[in-house]
Amino acid sequence: MVRAALCAAHGWAEGEVDTVVIRTTGDRVQDRALAEIGGKALWTKELDRALLAGEIDAAVHSMKDVETVRPPAIRIAAMLPRADVRDRLIGAEAVADLRAGAVVGTSSPRRRAQLLRVRPDLSVVLLRGNVETRLAKLAAGDVHATLLAAAGLDRLGKGEVGVALPTDAMLPAPAQGAVGIEVRADDALAGTLVSAIDDGPTHRCVAAERGLLAALKADCHSPVAALASLAGETLTLRAELLAEDGSACVEGLVEGVAGEDLGGTLAADLLARAPDAVRRLFAA
Repeated sequence: MVRAALCAAHGWAEGEVDTVVIRTTGDRVQDRALAEIGGKALWTKELDRALLAGEIDAAVHSMKDVETVRPPAIRIAAMLPRADVRDRLIGAEAVADLRAGAVVGTSSPRRRAQLLRVRPDLSVVLLRGNVETRLAKLAAGDVHATLLAAAGLDRLGKGEVGVALPTDAMLPAPAQGAVGIEVRADDALAGTLVSAIDDGPTHRCVAAERGLLAALKADCHSPVAALASLAGETLTLRAELLAEDGSACVEGLVEGVAGEDLGGTLAADLLARAPDAVRRLFAA
């Protein structure tokens, strides 16, 4: 997708852009939760190394998997237009339709907490691996249901799989559905070339969501959901923080304009109102 966008923007032939596939630790280690083995850096450290070593000129990321604090020598130069931000439930038509005590597989603390908030009877178990692996485990009966990002399924040509849950019912992870491209901060040429494919509205919304994470000092253990939307010049940021078992939750919303510290404002409000079971999960 990034190669196609660059070629379209600059009139290049497809062969003028080399794609280098880098297998990350997050790809290789599939039997443990990310939070237990290094967090989001497992998806970025190998790409960071290649970028800083000059082996690649740009690194492509799912922004949901990029740490909030990045090395100063790397900057986000562009984001593609955001895809579907919703989660898809696979195995039932709705969360309410899951049988009593159903086993749901997910590796996401956010999804686990959100499920248990509305269905405390569910058994939520760790389920990692790529989409095919997770769907195979579901088909084999290892779990009764799972949740996957709609954007990932769509990009794999599996748009018919599962039922999309409205964001009012399940607020997504910050930056879900967004693809970002990073370059070396001192590489002006790469920065200029990549910035030509930047989608401004996506970049502003994702920046606000990541600003919330930064203000919360949230990590992979933190059940947090957030979604920003843009209407004209008005940016609206919604978020919720949850206890790990879904037993407590605090929600909030702020409005302003892009460039304001909406994430910091909302983080302060949420933490001020959060019960102890929620507040202790954040280091702010």
